[in-house]
Amino acid sequence: MTSYIVPFLLLIIFVTAVVKKVDVFGEFLEGASENLKTSFEILPTLVALVLSVGMLRSSGVIELLSQLASPLLEFTGFPEECLPLALIRPISGSGATAVFESILTQNSPDSFAGRVASIMVGSTETTFYTIAVYYGVTKVKNSKHTLVCALFGDLVAITGSFLITKYFFGI
Repeated sequence: MTSYIVPFLLLIIFVTAVVKKVDVFGEFLEGASENLKTSFEILPTLVALVLSVGMLRSSGVIELLSQLASPLLEFTGFPEECLPLALIRPISGSGATAVFESILTQNSPDSFAGRVASIMVGSTETTFYTIAVYYGVTKVKNSKHTLVCALFGDLVAITGSFLITKYFFGI
C-alpha cells in the first residue's frame, strides 16, 4: 500500500494541473530557477561555516578545550570523549558525524560514551548552520535572541543526554 502513495499523489497533482490548466513544466522551471537563486545567495554563508569548522578541527582548539574542561568533566562524570561532539555539533552536522563515528569506533555503541553520544546527536541541532541558512534566505539580520535560545536548547539537550543515559542505564 505504501509504495502506491507517491505515485498516487503525483497523479492527483497532474490531474489537478490539467483540470486547472496549469503549465506544470513552466511552473517547475520557475521553481527550479528560484531555488538556484536562493542557493547562490546562501553560498557565502555556507562556505564561511565549512571553513570555520575546518579551522577549528585542524588548529587543535577543540582538543585544547577538551583538556581544559577535563577536571570538570571528571568531577561530573560526563564522558570526556563526548565533549568534542558537544562543541562541534552546533556548528557542523558533517563534522559532528565524523566525531560521533570516532566515538563509536573507539568505544562501543553500548558503552556509556556511545549511548550519551547517540542521544546527543539525536537531540541537538546544527544551530549555526540552521540559523545561517534560514536567516540568510529570509534576509533577517538580527539573530541574537534566536542564537541564545537555540544554544540554550543545545545545552539542555547535551546535559539531558548525559542525565538520561545515567538514569536509564545506571552507568
